[in-house]
Amino acid sequence: MKRAQKRLWACIFFTALCFAVGGLSGWLQTSSLREWYPLLEKSALTPPGVVFPIVWSLLYLCIGIAGGLTATSESSLRRPMLRLWMAQLAFNFAWSLLFFTFRNPFLGLLDLLTLDALVARYLYRTFRHERPAGWLFVPYLLWLLFATYLNGYVLVANGTGF
Repeated sequence: MKRAQKRLWACIFFTALCFAVGGLSGWLQTSSLREWYPLLEKSALTPPGVVFPIVWSLLYLCIGIAGGLTATSESSLRRPMLRLWMAQLAFNFAWSLLFFTFRNPFLGLLDLLTLDALVARYLYRTFRHERPAGWLFVPYLLWLLFATYLNGYVLVANGTGF
């Protein structure tokens, strides 16, 4: 198979993986979004609920394509970059569980801070070795930093969740 075809199929696979993870996390947080989250005091900067699925769909598309580019990179650092990619996806999923399913803003914030660091590290690595994958993560990092602020606000305004 030609390299371009491999890259295309890898991008499709990793994008599907992102949407599957996002769909599962969305399903697991359904009751909290209905019963718990509306009762929290939130920042005035919190977007309306309709914004989140739109933003996350675009982000998962970018994250998935970046994963496919990383998986098919010819860089000697392909494996470490891919491990960072997988780790960020795991922490991305864990945040939904910690914040929404377990209703714990404190653990959610700890997860987000780790996720911020993983994504920043991935960006650093990919900008040096697989630049297009790095650019695809820039909107993701910006959104995560905003999400970290929103999570922190909820924590301060509502308590730890313990």
